[in-house]
Amino acid sequence: MKKLLTALCVTGGVTLLFLPFLMATPEYTKKENKACTYCHSAVGKPDLNDAGRYYKEHHTLDGYKEKK
Repeated sequence: MKKLLTALCVTGGVTLLFLPFLMATPEYTKKENKACTYCHSAVGKPDLNDAGRYYKEHHTLDGYKEKK
């Protein structure tokens, strides 16, 4: 029983540490109708790709041309 409680406490602590990184801003995805990875290099990463940098500068994706 003690091992189970220890495991649950460790798991809960790790979850609390990573919670801010897991909290997405759904208003941006709803506003632009795009997935998080459209602007970010990977889910949960703060690194922006070209679309993300464009959005950061212009606060919209209107006028953004995807590179092919």
